[in-house]
Amino acid sequence: MLHGRPYNRRMPASHAPARPIALLPDRLVSQIAAGEVVERPASVVRELLENAIDAGARRISLRIEDGGMRRIVVVDDGRGIAPGELALALTRHATSKIASLEELERVGTLGFRGEALASVASVAQVRITSRTAGAPSASRIDSATGEIAPAAGAVGTSVEVLDLYSQTPARRKFLKSAATEAAHCVEAFRRVSLAHEAIEFELQVDERRAERLAAADWRARALDALGDEYAGAHRVVQAQAGPLRLWGVLGLPTVNRARADRQFLYVNGRFVRDRMLGHALKQAYADMMHGDRHAAWVLFVEIDPSLVDVNVHPAKIEVRFRDPAALRSFVFHSVADALRAPAGAGSGSGAARPHADAAHAAAARPPNRGGPSLTPQASNRSLAFYAPGEIGAALAGAAPGAGGEWWQSGAPWPRGVLAGEPAAPGWGSGGPTLRTPGDEEAAGRRSDETTAQPLGDAAAAGPHRDDAAAEPPLGHALAQLHGTWVLAQNRHGLVLVDMHAAHERVVYERMKAALARNSVPMQPLLVPATFRADPLEVRVVEDEAEALRALGLELTVLSPTAIAVRAVPAALARGDVVGLARSVLAELQEHGASRALAERRNALLATMACHAAVRANRRLSIDEMNALLRDMESTPGADQCNHGRPTWVQLSMAELDRWFLRGR
Repeated sequence: MLHGRPYNRRMPASHAPARPIALLPDRLVSQIAAGEVVERPASVVRELLENAIDAGARRISLRIEDGGMRRIVVVDDGRGIAPGELALALTRHATSKIASLEELERVGTLGFRGEALASVASVAQVRITSRTAGAPSASRIDSATGEIAPAAGAVGTSVEVLDLYSQTPARRKFLKSAATEAAHCVEAFRRVSLAHEAIEFELQVDERRAERLAAADWRARALDALGDEYAGAHRVVQAQAGPLRLWGVLGLPTVNRARADRQFLYVNGRFVRDRMLGHALKQAYADMMHGDRHAAWVLFVEIDPSLVDVNVHPAKIEVRFRDPAALRSFVFHSVADALRAPAGAGSGSGAARPHADAAHAAAARPPNRGGPSLTPQASNRSLAFYAPGEIGAALAGAAPGAGGEWWQSGAPWPRGVLAGEPAAPGWGSGGPTLRTPGDEEAAGRRSDETTAQPLGDAAAAGPHRDDAAAEPPLGHALAQLHGTWVLAQNRHGLVLVDMHAAHERVVYERMKAALARNSVPMQPLLVPATFRADPLEVRVVEDEAEALRALGLELTVLSPTAIAVRAVPAALARGDVVGLARSVLAELQEHGASRALAERRNALLATMACHAAVRANRRLSIDEMNALLRDMESTPGADQCNHGRPTWVQLSMAELDRWFLRGR
């Protein structure tokens, strides 16, 4: 009883009247299908735009009213639909894009199921006006009546969707406000237009023109999607191996976001969300951007259609790959190497640079775009005949293409990449020997153990060399500012370097490369450094001696309350030895040796590098400052410190002129 009334509980299914099995009416089947395909007005926008692209349109316009709930209109100048096929366009599973299972397994168009228009017509009124080339006039069909009649119209197709969910009001009440639905429609418009830069797009929201995207190159379209803050803070990645191609724009870690709302990934021109590739991209940024911040990117993956299954999700937003491990390794290494370019080598510096590398931008444009046309370089047989697991082998033997590849010809395909970082490229294992004032013996030279690149004539010549073509990217040191900044001059203007952040990155990369080779050089201390320890720290030293030695540390227990540091990594010998030992012991104590050396290896090395980096108010000579600049130029990822902050910025001559009103 409920308030004196009998509780009307729903009858259990086991007690419901038995019904005979029967076919559902076609209209109900269409409405069920529409629930999967047409989730909201943005779903209709995406489907109609993709149909227009498949029709070969060069110009597409979209208009939405009342968040798309009252009216959606997509007009294109594509091939059009013949009058005799208009009725079929509104019929379920009627399409011109595939005709057999073989074509389904190699589908290269954005749409292929023949469900979209039929599903939309089951929950709204649809009018299609279309004209083919050579036809005397256009023809129009109305889903409400099914009648076809002549109409006025140019070559192409116009699809008008009216009163969405008017025939299923229960579905309409789940939609958000008109403003929210309009925002989703705009987002769908941007996602589709981003991957098709050769097409001109126009968007009108209610009575105002919201966006107009002229046909442009892919890089301009990508940077427009990412935002102005990435115009001078990005890297261009381009790589190819066998049946795979990857290109795109990577936002630098120094310009990061609180939300992952500017991450666009496309497979054969289709926007997708793939957990595996998303994780690979996150790992590529891992040792340059810590915490809960998110990077931004626009990436395009091109793969033979037979090697990817796009028919696994009603909205086609998820895909399945035949050899996901090989693709993951390819994407991870290509992106990581693009981000880890030495300081001054990329298209943007640690902070936004005022000048653009035009030659690099021109070289980054991918030639002959078009997924189905790809052919393998590693084999003469068709990609359709690669079995699962063979794709990686094909990629391993692929000849390197033109632009930004991380591999070498004949090098083995990397396996288990995401379990740990790859070995760093073959650069020297040293860094600047930073000396204290008055160190006569070390002045003017650098030891072989800690030299990444000898200073040579370039550094000795100072900042006034006449040969601009031979000038290094970061130029030559001028002075030290407030014991924190290194001022240098290059051909573009003034370079300002955070010496602690820059040296921290150099030491970190040196440590990472040494650990990857299992050969961290150790430097015995002439006088062991001792410190007071608690029982847990003593226990770690006793139990994890092998793990400590792998990190280049030799610690011994002097008493139940004292520990001695007898050797440290050679690159860290001049750092805070006791602080370094305490930090490593705390990491091993909290996470255990096996996890610290595997999952948290980079974070542990970053902590060690921070203790070894040159501190503020440490006076450096001009030779030492030039040595640091040269090491930055030869160190992967030196544009950012280990925490994702910039290590240097470029102030152009034009900026300096503006500050002082020169030329006015």
